[in-house]
Amino acid sequence: MGRPLRPCVFLDRDGVLIEAILRNGRPYSASTPDEVKIIPGVREACARLKVMGFLLVMTTNQPDVARGKITRRFVDETNEMLAARLGLDAVQACLHDNADRCACRKPKPGLMLDAADRLGIDLASSYVVGDRWRDVEAAKNAGCKALLLDYGYDEAIQAEPDFVTGSLASAATWIWEQERKQ
Repeated sequence: MGRPLRPCVFLDRDGVLIEAILRNGRPYSASTPDEVKIIPGVREACARLKVMGFLLVMTTNQPDVARGKITRRFVDETNEMLAARLGLDAVQACLHDNADRCACRKPKPGLMLDAADRLGIDLASSYVVGDRWRDVEAAKNAGCKALLLDYGYDEAIQAEPDFVTGSLASAATWIWEQERKQ
């Protein structure tokens, strides 16, 4: 008999945990250490989700590695720092570009499916918090509830999120309310 499955909150990196870099209404990943800024209230929201019993797994697309704009080392060091400071249980990063047709680049659910296998995650009891359409679709493709942090980016949302808000703190409150109903 296997271990009991646990619920998880999958957290996108840029725009959810750290500030996204905006150019012409579009979000981009940090490309230098100076650009890596944890969003105010994120530490507290992560701590609250942990107290609620959720595993916290960061899932992030980092196509600028494949494009040669940033190094894998920079991505790994940034992710390790965030995991340590925010108490994350795991980090899942896709370093591919769309042309690579990998299974891990959101909106495909590979990052979540891999974490579920490794960590014993119950996807049906889990949530994905992201700031882009790819996160919402990845949540749906993995069988999780989707929460969108809406910053008014200049891009269309193609799948309907379960909840739309403006901060991880507000998302954590909504998740707590959903869990209380069960």
